[in-house]
Amino acid sequence: MDENCIFCKLSNHIFDTNIIYEDDDFTVILDVAPATKGHALILPKEHYADIYEMPEELTGKAFLLAKKMAAKLTDRLHCDGFNIVQNNGETAGQTVFHFHIHLIPRYNDDGQRIAWNPLETTNEGLAALAKEIGS
Repeated sequence: MDENCIFCKLSNHIFDTNIIYEDDDFTVILDVAPATKGHALILPKEHYADIYEMPEELTGKAFLLAKKMAAKLTDRLHCDGFNIVQNNGETAGQTVFHFHIHLIPRYNDDGQRIAWNPLETTNEGLAALAKEIGS
């Protein structure tokens, strides 16, 4: 645990929070600044700054838990859609440097938008990029 990390403190019960699920590895809490009703965070109890620091087995467990929690929240809240968001690095929108997954129930006309502006590309450009990445 990182003594200076707010998410370490929340996931390990040092600060009070609204827990909706917990197991040996993770605590799932309601976000205090929610994008929508039911917005929750999956927090590992151990400190990892981002996905790059997380052991593969624990990363897999985190995303399996995200699927399970998305189904539970959808069932209980009757939302119309669902976003699962995980940011790594400041440029990608990470503001707390403790790995976490946002679970965001979506409702028709909820006013939220998670989108990007697509880059222009060509089939040749994509083929060259695939070759570069696959090497």
